[in-house]
Amino acid sequence: MANTDIQNLGSFVWSIAEILRGDFKQSEYGKVILPFVVLRRLDCILEDSKDAVLEAAKSLPDGVDESTRDMMLFGAVGGNVKVYNLSRFTFTKLKGQDPGQLHQNLVDYITKFSPNVRDIFLDKFLFTDQLKRLKDGGILWNVFERFTEIDLHPNTISNIEMGYLFEELIRRFSEISNETAGEHFTPREVIRLIVDLLIANDDTKLTGRGIIRQVYDPACGTGGMLALTEEALKGFNDAIRVELFGQELNGESFGICKSDMLVTGHDPEQIAFGNTLTQDAHAGKKFHYMLSNPPYGVDWKKYQDPIKQEAETQGFDGRFGAGTPRISDGQLLFLQHMIAKMRDDETGSRIGIVMNGSPLFTGGAGSGESEIRRWMLENDWVEAIVALPTDLFYNTGIQTYVWLLTNRKPAARKGKVQLIDASGERFWKAMRKSLGSKRREIPDDARHEIARIYAEFLNGESGASEVSKIFDTADFGYREIRVERPLKLNFQASEERIARLADEKAFQKLDEDDREEIEVVLLGMGDQLFTNRDAFEKALSKALKAEGIKIGAPVKKAILSALSERDEDADICTDAKGNPEPDTELRDHELVPLTEDWRAYMAREVTPFVPDAWVDESHKDARDGEIGRVGYEINFNRYFYRYVPPRPLEEIDAELKTLEAEIAGLLKEVAA
Repeated sequence: MANTDIQNLGSFVWSIAEILRGDFKQSEYGKVILPFVVLRRLDCILEDSKDAVLEAAKSLPDGVDESTRDMMLFGAVGGNVKVYNLSRFTFTKLKGQDPGQLHQNLVDYITKFSPNVRDIFLDKFLFTDQLKRLKDGGILWNVFERFTEIDLHPNTISNIEMGYLFEELIRRFSEISNETAGEHFTPREVIRLIVDLLIANDDTKLTGRGIIRQVYDPACGTGGMLALTEEALKGFNDAIRVELFGQELNGESFGICKSDMLVTGHDPEQIAFGNTLTQDAHAGKKFHYMLSNPPYGVDWKKYQDPIKQEAETQGFDGRFGAGTPRISDGQLLFLQHMIAKMRDDETGSRIGIVMNGSPLFTGGAGSGESEIRRWMLENDWVEAIVALPTDLFYNTGIQTYVWLLTNRKPAARKGKVQLIDASGERFWKAMRKSLGSKRREIPDDARHEIARIYAEFLNGESGASEVSKIFDTADFGYREIRVERPLKLNFQASEERIARLADEKAFQKLDEDDREEIEVVLLGMGDQLFTNRDAFEKALSKALKAEGIKIGAPVKKAILSALSERDEDADICTDAKGNPEPDTELRDHELVPLTEDWRAYMAREVTPFVPDAWVDESHKDARDGEIGRVGYEINFNRYFYRYVPPRPLEEIDAELKTLEAEIAGLLKEVAA
């Protein structure tokens, strides 16, 4: 069936939604139409085997277990179909019944599907609720009758064509339901780009017969990424066998995705419901290709306990051994989960995931995010990162990035990471009509250009200048060294400074009489300015001893704190061993490139400007024990910054004068 036929069929199904106008909101049309499409497709698939299934059901022995029953009834259906229906009805028979009984008969029909399908209609689509609304609105028969006019039999519409139809409908309903579109639908040009990048250099691996590829999406939504990956692989080699796997937390999205697997001939049991991060439904499975568009900036606080427990107890034997990101964003948890499912064979695995900018640079050295980046880069899994244009998605206009990872890098890419800045105008075009936050799209020629730049591993050559750069993995690493400067204080027993003693907790705990005695002693010391702490401590001790007053260390510390001020010209304060004490207020951290020795960096960047600074050599990395904590970040702006000179002052001045004249004219009109 040609694309135009699919679009025409999609338009016909879409026209049925017009019946819903007034009784349903536009954002609710999909809750009725999509389940009905699934129902009609299943009805057409099962119609030929209806009698055989009912006969097989009658012959089932008493007390047969559920798995045996399902196996026998699936066998009665025939082929690879993993669904059956034990109702006496079909759409044809339902149409011949009393219209007043349609609601009751449809409920009977739906509830007698095999459990794997019945659960979709009842628990995920909540379809019986929608049928009641249709009945109460007096439009159930109208909608049902229109669906009987559509022939969705596999002999008329193939599985892949059914996938096209489903995708077309999901896209249309997403476009009119912008408030939730981003949760359910990733723009197809973004998916196609990710797929193109995933298989760009896999020609030899995908050629020939007997090739099997398993594809996985841990946050599969309605299944668009899985469907388009299969389409691309089949387009490359029509003999390839593609097995699709996924997991989804949103009930409605899961229902749509599993239904899509049903109506396109896949095994629906490979699409799981639940939280991927806490309940891995595909534990132990490995996949050839993995791709995903996980939720951005969604906190994982409410289900943090099992994730942190897995990280702490299983380490790298689990999925989160590298660390956990901050509680406000779980994107890197999904990426770690996918890495845990890479195949350890000759073929290996490839991952494509789209995320916002946070996983690139959020978190300093030693943070969960930095440690996860460190783990990926030091294991040399990150192959490329592509910056996409803004305003591509339905529910957000933020900058997004496609990460490409593999555990089987070709020789030329070993130890390297390719950054591609595809955010510029040459890679997008404005849409004629905005759809929510989506105002731009990536045209096919731009998509092919991005894939070419990646596939050819360009480093500023052949038209890729300024948009593609190759780096060593170590280029993104740094050591955070702690730079200290000496503490320099002057001391004075002035009335102003003595008054500050009242704010010191240790001093507040003394009796009022003791406080007054100490204050009298301090006032008696006069207002001499001491620029050496040891000298002041001796003078203080002498004054207190003369009055027979003894104080503890906490009170002495409080007095020194209240009566001191920082003074660049004062002597350096030293500890008991004569070493300079650091001034915590002057403490700083320098980020030394991982490829450079910190001593050389200090000699060049710090010591010439602050000669008394030194590095705290006790501040070491927890993993390698070297001085300075190791961190990793990937800052696209640093590598692709383009200076744009400001406009000439004369041009700005002329524009301001023009605006002033326009405003003056408008004010005259108002006054008139």
